[in-house]
Amino acid sequence: MKGRRRAAAVLSLLLFLALVLPLVGLLLAVVSGAQELAQLVKQQVSATSALASIATGAAPAPRLPNDLADVLDLVRRYGAEGANVLQNVAGLAASGLVALFIYFAGAHVFLLHGSRVWAWIELHVPLRPTQLQRFAVAFRETGHGLLVGVGLTSATQGFVATLAYLALGVPRWWVLGPITGVASMIPVVGSALVWAPITVGLFLTHHAIKGFVLVFLGLVVISTADNLLHPIYARFGALKMPTFLLFVSLFGGIVAFGAWGAILGPLVIRLWMEALAIQGETNRALRAAPIASATPGPGAPSPERS
Repeated sequence: MKGRRRAAAVLSLLLFLALVLPLVGLLLAVVSGAQELAQLVKQQVSATSALASIATGAAPAPRLPNDLADVLDLVRRYGAEGANVLQNVAGLAASGLVALFIYFAGAHVFLLHGSRVWAWIELHVPLRPTQLQRFAVAFRETGHGLLVGVGLTSATQGFVATLAYLALGVPRWWVLGPITGVASMIPVVGSALVWAPITVGLFLTHHAIKGFVLVFLGLVVISTADNLLHPIYARFGALKMPTFLLFVSLFGGIVAFGAWGAILGPLVIRLWMEALAIQGETNRALRAAPIASATPGPGAPSPERS
Protein backbone atom coordinates (compact mmCIF):
# COMPACT_ATOMS: atom_id res chain seq x y z
CA MET A 1 0.00 0.00 0.00
CA LYS A 2 3.09 2.26 0.06
CA GLY A 3 2.57 3.51 3.59
CA ARG A 4 0.37 3.16 6.66
CA ARG A 5 -1.89 6.08 5.68
CA ARG A 6 -2.85 4.47 2.35
CA ALA A 7 -3.51 1.16 4.07
CA ALA A 8 -5.63 2.87 6.73
CA ALA A 9 -7.64 4.69 4.06
CA VAL A 10 -8.33 1.49 2.11
CA LEU A 11 -9.31 -0.45 5.24
CA SER A 12 -11.61 2.36 6.36
CA LEU A 13 -13.42 2.30 3.01
CA LEU A 14 -13.71 -1.49 3.01
CA LEU A 15 -15.17 -1.41 6.51
CA PHE A 16 -17.64 1.26 5.43
CA LEU A 17 -18.75 -0.80 2.44
CA ALA A 18 -19.08 -3.92 4.62
CA LEU A 19 -21.46 -2.01 6.89
CA VAL A 20 -23.43 -0.27 4.15
CA LEU A 21 -24.06 -3.14 1.71
CA PRO A 22 -26.32 -5.10 4.13
CA LEU A 23 -28.25 -1.90 4.84
CA VAL A 24 -28.71 -1.34 1.11
CA GLY A 25 -30.04 -4.89 0.73
CA LEU A 26 -32.46 -4.32 3.60
CA LEU A 27 -33.61 -1.03 2.06
CA LEU A 28 -34.26 -2.70 -1.29
CA ALA A 29 -36.31 -5.42 0.43
CA VAL A 30 -38.38 -2.81 2.30
CA VAL A 31 -38.98 -0.75 -0.85
CA SER A 32 -40.03 -3.84 -2.80
CA GLY A 33 -42.38 -4.91 -0.02
CA ALA A 34 -43.83 -1.39 0.23
CA GLN A 35 -44.60 -1.38 -3.50
CA GLU A 36 -46.32 -4.76 -3.21
CA LEU A 37 -48.33 -3.51 -0.22
CA ALA A 38 -49.37 -0.38 -2.14
CA GLN A 39 -50.62 -2.53 -5.02
CA LEU A 40 -52.58 -4.68 -2.58
CA VAL A 41 -54.26 -1.64 -1.05
CA LYS A 42 -55.16 -0.25 -4.48
CA GLN A 43 -56.97 -3.49 -5.33
CA GLN A 44 -59.34 -3.12 -2.39
CA VAL A 45 -62.82 -1.75 -3.03
CA SER A 46 -63.22 0.17 0.24
CA ALA A 47 -61.20 1.72 3.05
CA THR A 48 -62.42 -0.98 5.44
CA SER A 49 -61.15 -3.80 3.27
CA ALA A 50 -57.87 -1.93 2.77
CA LEU A 51 -57.31 -1.63 6.52
CA ALA A 52 -58.26 -5.26 7.00
CA SER A 53 -55.81 -6.39 4.32
CA ILE A 54 -52.99 -4.41 5.94
CA ALA A 55 -53.70 -5.77 9.41
CA THR A 56 -54.49 -9.41 8.69
CA GLY A 57 -54.45 -10.02 4.94
CA ALA A 58 -51.91 -12.33 3.40
CA ALA A 59 -50.10 -11.72 0.14
CA PRO A 60 -51.06 -14.12 -2.67
CA ALA A 61 -48.52 -16.82 -3.27
CA PRO A 62 -46.65 -16.56 -6.57
CA ARG A 63 -47.90 -18.92 -9.27
CA LEU A 64 -45.12 -21.23 -10.41
CA PRO A 65 -45.21 -23.04 -13.77
CA ASN A 66 -46.19 -26.71 -13.53
CA ASP A 67 -45.30 -27.90 -17.02
CA LEU A 68 -43.74 -26.85 -20.32
CA ALA A 69 -46.97 -25.21 -21.51
CA ASP A 70 -47.00 -22.92 -18.47
CA VAL A 71 -43.36 -22.02 -19.09
CA LEU A 72 -44.04 -21.15 -22.74
CA ASP A 73 -47.07 -19.10 -21.70
CA LEU A 74 -44.99 -17.12 -19.20
CA VAL A 75 -42.30 -16.52 -21.83
CA ARG A 76 -44.90 -15.37 -24.35
CA ARG A 77 -46.55 -12.96 -21.90
CA TYR A 78 -43.50 -11.62 -20.08
CA GLY A 79 -40.62 -12.26 -22.48
CA ALA A 80 -40.39 -8.73 -23.87
CA GLU A 81 -40.86 -7.19 -20.43
CA GLY A 82 -38.18 -9.49 -19.02
CA ALA A 83 -35.75 -8.43 -21.75
CA ASN A 84 -36.36 -4.79 -20.92
CA VAL A 85 -35.85 -5.51 -17.22
CA LEU A 86 -32.54 -7.26 -17.94
CA GLN A 87 -31.42 -4.34 -20.08
CA ASN A 88 -32.32 -1.84 -17.35
CA VAL A 89 -30.60 -3.94 -14.71
CA ALA A 90 -27.45 -4.12 -16.83
CA GLY A 91 -27.48 -0.35 -17.28
CA LEU A 92 -28.04 0.26 -13.58
CA ALA A 93 -25.27 -2.20 -12.69
CA ALA A 94 -22.83 -0.41 -15.00
CA SER A 95 -23.70 3.04 -13.64
CA GLY A 96 -23.57 1.65 -10.11
CA LEU A 97 -20.06 0.29 -10.64
CA VAL A 98 -18.93 3.64 -12.06
CA ALA A 99 -20.45 5.48 -9.09
CA LEU A 100 -18.83 3.02 -6.67
CA PHE A 101 -15.44 3.51 -8.30
CA ILE A 102 -15.76 7.31 -8.19
CA TYR A 103 -16.80 7.15 -4.53
CA PHE A 104 -13.96 4.79 -3.59
CA ALA A 105 -11.29 6.79 -5.45
CA GLY A 106 -12.58 10.16 -4.21
CA ALA A 107 -12.94 9.08 -0.59
CA HIS A 108 -9.47 7.53 -0.69
CA VAL A 109 -7.96 10.78 -1.96
CA PHE A 110 -9.73 12.88 0.67
CA LEU A 111 -8.76 10.52 3.48
CA LEU A 112 -5.15 10.91 2.42
CA HIS A 113 -5.03 14.58 1.42
CA GLY A 114 -8.14 16.07 3.04
CA SER A 115 -6.14 18.35 5.34
CA ARG A 116 -4.25 19.89 2.40
CA VAL A 117 -7.50 20.43 0.48
CA TRP A 118 -9.06 22.14 3.51
CA ALA A 119 -5.99 24.34 3.94
CA TRP A 120 -6.29 25.42 0.27
CA ILE A 121 -9.99 26.21 0.80
CA GLU A 122 -9.21 28.29 3.90
CA LEU A 123 -6.66 30.29 1.91
CA HIS A 124 -8.82 31.03 -1.13
CA VAL A 125 -12.45 31.13 0.05
CA PRO A 126 -13.91 34.69 0.24
CA LEU A 127 -14.80 34.33 3.93
CA ARG A 128 -13.12 35.25 7.18
CA PRO A 129 -11.59 32.29 9.04
CA THR A 130 -14.19 32.55 11.82
CA GLN A 131 -17.04 32.50 9.31
CA LEU A 132 -15.61 29.50 7.47
CA GLN A 133 -15.20 27.70 10.77
CA ARG A 134 -18.87 28.29 11.56
CA PHE A 135 -19.88 26.76 8.23
CA ALA A 136 -17.65 23.78 8.98
CA VAL A 137 -19.28 23.32 12.39
CA ALA A 138 -22.75 23.55 10.80
CA PHE A 139 -21.72 20.96 8.19
CA ARG A 140 -20.53 18.50 10.85
CA GLU A 141 -23.59 19.24 12.98
CA THR A 142 -25.89 18.34 10.09
CA GLY A 143 -24.14 15.04 9.47
CA HIS A 144 -24.06 14.05 13.14
CA GLY A 145 -27.60 15.28 13.74
CA LEU A 146 -29.09 13.38 10.79
CA LEU A 147 -27.23 10.13 11.40
CA VAL A 148 -27.38 10.09 15.19
CA GLY A 149 -30.04 12.46 16.47
CA VAL A 150 -32.64 11.76 13.75
CA GLY A 151 -31.49 8.50 12.18
CA LEU A 152 -30.96 6.48 15.37
CA THR A 153 -34.19 7.73 16.93
CA SER A 154 -36.21 6.77 13.85
CA ALA A 155 -34.39 3.46 13.53
CA THR A 156 -35.11 2.64 17.17
CA GLN A 157 -38.81 3.37 16.78
CA GLY A 158 -38.89 1.33 13.60
CA PHE A 159 -37.14 -1.59 15.31
CA VAL A 160 -39.53 -1.51 18.27
CA ALA A 161 -42.53 -1.33 15.92
CA THR A 162 -41.16 -4.24 13.87
CA LEU A 163 -40.93 -6.41 16.98
CA ALA A 164 -44.47 -5.41 18.00
CA TYR A 165 -45.93 -6.25 14.58
CA LEU A 166 -44.06 -9.55 14.50
CA ALA A 167 -45.27 -10.53 17.96
CA LEU A 168 -48.88 -9.69 17.06
CA GLY A 169 -48.75 -11.60 13.79
CA VAL A 170 -49.24 -8.55 11.56
CA PRO A 171 -48.35 -9.49 7.97
CA ARG A 172 -45.51 -7.66 6.23
CA TRP A 173 -44.03 -6.69 9.58
CA TRP A 174 -40.62 -6.30 7.91
CA VAL A 175 -42.12 -3.54 5.72
CA LEU A 176 -44.48 -1.83 8.17
CA GLY A 177 -41.81 -1.57 10.89
CA PRO A 178 -39.30 0.50 8.87
CA ILE A 179 -42.18 2.60 7.47
CA THR A 180 -43.20 3.34 11.07
CA GLY A 181 -39.67 4.53 11.77
CA VAL A 182 -39.77 6.88 8.77
CA ALA A 183 -43.21 8.17 9.80
CA SER A 184 -41.85 9.04 13.26
CA MET A 185 -40.10 12.05 11.68
CA ILE A 186 -43.43 13.59 10.65
CA PRO A 187 -44.49 16.31 13.12
CA VAL A 188 -47.57 15.89 15.32
CA VAL A 189 -48.75 12.47 14.08
CA GLY A 190 -45.42 10.66 13.97
CA SER A 191 -45.41 6.86 14.13
CA ALA A 192 -49.17 6.80 14.81
CA LEU A 193 -49.62 7.44 11.10
CA VAL A 194 -48.79 3.73 10.60
CA TRP A 195 -49.67 1.82 13.76
CA ALA A 196 -53.06 3.54 14.23
CA PRO A 197 -54.52 2.28 10.89
CA ILE A 198 -53.15 -1.18 11.67
CA THR A 199 -54.96 -1.03 15.01
CA VAL A 200 -58.21 -0.09 13.28
CA GLY A 201 -57.73 -2.99 10.88
CA LEU A 202 -57.28 -5.39 13.78
CA PHE A 203 -60.53 -4.22 15.37
CA LEU A 204 -62.38 -4.49 12.05
CA THR A 205 -61.22 -8.09 11.64
CA HIS A 206 -62.37 -9.03 15.17
CA HIS A 207 -58.87 -9.14 16.71
CA ALA A 208 -59.79 -6.85 19.60
CA ILE A 209 -57.14 -8.16 22.00
CA LYS A 210 -54.37 -7.59 19.49
CA GLY A 211 -55.83 -4.16 18.79
CA PHE A 212 -55.75 -3.15 22.46
CA VAL A 213 -52.20 -4.50 22.80
CA LEU A 214 -51.06 -2.50 19.77
CA VAL A 215 -52.72 0.65 21.15
CA PHE A 216 -50.82 0.18 24.40
CA LEU A 217 -47.52 -0.50 22.62
CA GLY A 218 -48.05 2.39 20.24
CA LEU A 219 -48.82 4.95 22.94
CA VAL A 220 -46.48 3.74 25.68
CA VAL A 221 -43.55 2.16 23.84
CA ILE A 222 -43.31 3.23 20.20
CA SER A 223 -44.39 6.87 20.47
CA THR A 224 -42.52 7.58 23.72
CA ALA A 225 -39.25 6.09 22.47
CA ASP A 226 -38.52 9.46 20.83
CA ASN A 227 -38.90 11.35 24.11
CA LEU A 228 -36.77 8.85 26.02
CA LEU A 229 -33.95 8.23 23.55
CA HIS A 230 -33.67 11.55 21.72
CA PRO A 231 -31.93 13.33 24.65
CA ILE A 232 -29.45 10.43 24.87
CA TYR A 233 -28.72 10.45 21.14
CA ALA A 234 -28.55 14.26 21.16
CA ARG A 235 -25.36 14.05 23.25
CA PHE A 236 -23.61 12.53 20.23
CA GLY A 237 -25.29 14.63 17.57
CA ALA A 238 -28.08 17.20 17.66
CA LEU A 239 -29.39 19.14 14.68
CA LYS A 240 -30.21 22.77 15.52
CA MET A 241 -33.25 22.99 13.28
CA PRO A 242 -36.98 23.22 14.08
CA THR A 243 -38.81 19.92 13.64
CA PHE A 244 -41.17 21.21 10.96
CA LEU A 245 -38.32 22.77 8.98
CA LEU A 246 -36.37 19.52 9.22
CA PHE A 247 -39.40 17.60 7.95
CA VAL A 248 -39.89 19.95 4.98
CA SER A 249 -36.18 20.00 4.07
CA LEU A 250 -35.89 16.22 4.38
CA PHE A 251 -38.84 15.20 2.23
CA GLY A 252 -38.56 18.27 0.00
CA GLY A 253 -34.96 17.34 -0.66
CA ILE A 254 -36.05 13.83 -1.68
CA VAL A 255 -38.54 15.32 -4.14
CA ALA A 256 -35.94 17.72 -5.56
CA PHE A 257 -32.79 15.58 -5.59
CA GLY A 258 -33.94 11.99 -5.24
CA ALA A 259 -32.66 9.68 -2.50
CA TRP A 260 -29.62 11.89 -1.81
CA GLY A 261 -32.02 14.72 -1.02
CA ALA A 262 -32.57 13.19 2.42
CA ILE A 263 -29.08 14.51 3.23
CA LEU A 264 -28.73 17.39 0.78
CA GLY A 265 -32.04 19.06 1.74
CA PRO A 266 -31.28 19.51 5.47
CA LEU A 267 -27.64 20.32 4.68
CA VAL A 268 -28.55 23.17 2.30
CA ILE A 269 -31.12 24.58 4.73
CA ARG A 270 -28.75 24.36 7.72
CA LEU A 271 -25.92 26.10 5.85
CA TRP A 272 -28.37 28.75 4.64
CA MET A 273 -29.51 29.33 8.23
CA GLU A 274 -25.88 29.79 9.27
CA ALA A 275 -25.30 32.21 6.37
CA LEU A 276 -28.33 34.27 7.46
CA ALA A 277 -27.08 34.28 11.05
CA ILE A 278 -23.64 35.53 9.96
CA GLN A 279 -25.18 38.21 7.74
CA GLY A 280 -27.48 39.29 10.56
CA GLU A 281 -24.54 39.71 12.94
CA THR A 282 -22.70 41.71 10.27
CA ASN A 283 -25.72 43.98 9.74
CA ARG A 284 -26.07 44.61 13.47
CA ALA A 285 -22.39 45.46 13.72
CA LEU A 286 -22.66 47.92 10.81
CA ARG A 287 -25.69 49.62 12.37
CA ALA A 288 -23.93 49.89 15.72
CA ALA A 289 -20.70 51.32 14.23
CA PRO A 290 -22.03 54.87 13.44
CA ILE A 291 -23.60 55.08 16.88
CA ALA A 292 -20.31 54.13 18.53
CA SER A 293 -18.34 56.63 16.43
CA ALA A 294 -20.82 59.45 17.19
CA THR A 295 -20.70 58.87 20.96
CA PRO A 296 -18.33 61.48 22.58
CA GLY A 297 -15.41 60.03 24.44
CA PRO A 298 -14.45 60.78 28.06
CA GLY A 299 -13.68 64.48 28.63
CA ALA A 300 -15.10 65.60 25.32
CA PRO A 301 -17.46 68.61 25.46
CA SER A 302 -21.07 67.66 25.11
CA PRO A 303 -22.98 69.26 22.20
CA GLU A 304 -25.16 72.23 23.01
CA ARG A 305 -28.88 71.82 22.94
CA SER A 306 -30.62 73.83 20.24
